[in-house]
Amino acid sequence: MGTVTEVYDYLRLLYARAGTPHCPQCGRPVRPQSAEQIVEQVQALPDGTRIQILAPLIKERKGNHQGVFEDVRKAGFVRVRVNGELHQVEEQIELDRYKNHTIEAVVDRLVIKHTAESEEERTSARTRLTDSIETSLVLGGGIVIINDVTNPEAAVDLLYSEHLYCPYDGTSIPEIEPRSFSFNTPHGACPDCQGLGVKRVIDPEMIVPNPELSLQEGAIAAWPTDDKQGYYWQILEATCTHFQIPLNKPFGTLNKAQQKIVLHGSSQEVAVEYVNREGAKRIYRTKFEGIVNNLQRRYSETTSDYVRNQIEEYMSEQPCETCAGTRLNPVARAVTIDGRNIVDITHMPVSSALEWGDMLADPATTPLANREQMIAHSILKEIRERLRFMIDVGLDYLTLNRSAGSLSGGEAQRIRLATQIGSQLMGVLYVLDEPSIGLHQRDNARLIRTLKGMRDLGNTVLVVEHDEDTMRESDWIIDLGGGQGCMAAELWPKAPPNNSWRMKPH
Repeated sequence: MGTVTEVYDYLRLLYARAGTPHCPQCGRPVRPQSAEQIVEQVQALPDGTRIQILAPLIKERKGNHQGVFEDVRKAGFVRVRVNGELHQVEEQIELDRYKNHTIEAVVDRLVIKHTAESEEERTSARTRLTDSIETSLVLGGGIVIINDVTNPEAAVDLLYSEHLYCPYDGTSIPEIEPRSFSFNTPHGACPDCQGLGVKRVIDPEMIVPNPELSLQEGAIAAWPTDDKQGYYWQILEATCTHFQIPLNKPFGTLNKAQQKIVLHGSSQEVAVEYVNREGAKRIYRTKFEGIVNNLQRRYSETTSDYVRNQIEEYMSEQPCETCAGTRLNPVARAVTIDGRNIVDITHMPVSSALEWGDMLADPATTPLANREQMIAHSILKEIRERLRFMIDVGLDYLTLNRSAGSLSGGEAQRIRLATQIGSQLMGVLYVLDEPSIGLHQRDNARLIRTLKGMRDLGNTVLVVEHDEDTMRESDWIIDLGGGQGCMAAELWPKAPPNNSWRMKPH
C-alpha cells in the first residue's frame, strides 16, 4: 500500500538522506566524516590530552609482513604499533607468519592545547594536526586511529573514517541511496529471497503427510521406499539401524531426536550394506544427509524441469529467515531515524505513522540535527500530506506494508483516491463505484469532504453510490431509470435544492 500511495517512495528518500547508517554486524552507528570534521573532533578533546595519530596498515592478517615495515621505513616514519605494542621501525621485528597481526604506522604524537600563547601558535598546531590526520587517512585507506595515551595504563583508541565503514569489525557499507531501500532492485533486496520475503523450502509436513505410518509402511512420501532393494531404502534402513530408530513404529511416535536424524541427517558415518538386484553385496561407509537436505540439494543442482516439479510438490512458502520477511538486505534494515528503521514504519498503522512524521517535523520534538531537519523538511511535508489524505478517506487503520491484493474493493478505490488527491491534478473526470463500501458510517463525512476537495480543485467527480449522505451532499443526482421496461433507460438529472429534500421511491 505504501508503494501505491507513493508514501514508501518518500520514505526511501527520507532514510537515504536523513537516516543514520549502522553496522549490520555490531550495530554501531557509522557516519562518513571529512578530514576537517575529524580535526574538529580531535581538537575538542580535553586540554592536555596526549595523543598518537595512527594509520592502520594491516588488520588481523597472517604473515611476517616484513615488506610493510620496509615501506614504513622508506616513508620516513620511525615508529609502528604491532599488535598493540610500540616498536621502533629500525628494530628487528619478528612475527609468526601463521598468526594474525595488526600493524599501524605512528604518523605523529601531539598534545592537545586549548590555551596557545599566540594566534600563530594556534594556527601552527591546527595545521600540524590537519596534515597528520590527512596523511593517516591516505595511508590507512580513509581510516585514522587517535590513540589517547594520557593515561598510559588505560590507553583508548578513537576510530574515524571517511567512508561508511565500521572500523571495529571491518564491515564496508555501500553508499546509502533511495534504491538501497527498494526490494525490487539488487541494491536493496535480501540476497537470499531476492526481495520476495518468502522462500520455497522443503516442508517436513509434506514429506511425511501421514505420521501414523511407519517408515517401513512408507511414511516418507518424498522417497521411493517401497522398493526395498533400492538405494534410498537401503541407506535409510542402515541409518535407522545405526541409531536404533525403529522402522516399524509410526513416525509420529518417534522422539524429536530420531525424527531430526531421519529428516535432517547426521554428521556420523554409517555402514551401508548395498544389495543390488542380482544379489551382489557391497558395504561402504557414508554420512546420511537427511531427506530434507537431500531434496533441497537435488532441487538446487538439477537442470531437469521434471525433477524440479516433482520436488516442488514437497515445498511450501515460508518467511525468509535472513530478512524475517522484510524483503530488505541487512544494510537497509540497519539505517534508522529515531531508533526505527524503514520496516518499523511500514508496520505502523497510517495514524501512528502520521504521528511519527509530525514528531520529526516539529522542531521541539524532532531528534534530527539541524542539517538533517533542513534536508527532511520538504520530504516530511509530502509524507505527512499523503498520510493525511489516507486518513481523510477512512484508511487510518491500514498499515503501509499491507498487500494491495488483500484490500477490499472500497479500500482499493479509496487508496487510489488518496493517491489522486496527492497529485493535485485539475480538469480530470473521476468515476468512483461506491467508494463508501466497507467504510464505517462515522468516517463517511471525511470521505465526502475529500470528494468535495477534489471538485474544488476544478475536477468532475462522478460517483455511483447508494449512500444517502453522499447523495444529499452532491451537486447533481442522475437517476438511471424512472420505472420499468423502456422507462429504465431514461436519465433523470436532478439538482437537490437543499439538504432537506426528500427522496421519492419509484
